[in-house]
Amino acid sequence: MNFIEHHKVFIAWYKKKLGLSDYSLLWICFFKGFFLALVLERVLAH
Repeated sequence: MNFIEHHKVFIAWYKKKLGLSDYSLLWICFFKGFFLALVLERVLAH
């Protein structure tokens, strides 16, 4: 199984386990990236 197929299987498992829709998963990923970028910007600015 290549990396992309493995990632698709993992995402499907994660969605099912948490009972998330595609839309809610996209919002979670957006905010996770936003906060990660914000933290990195604060840490690396000093």
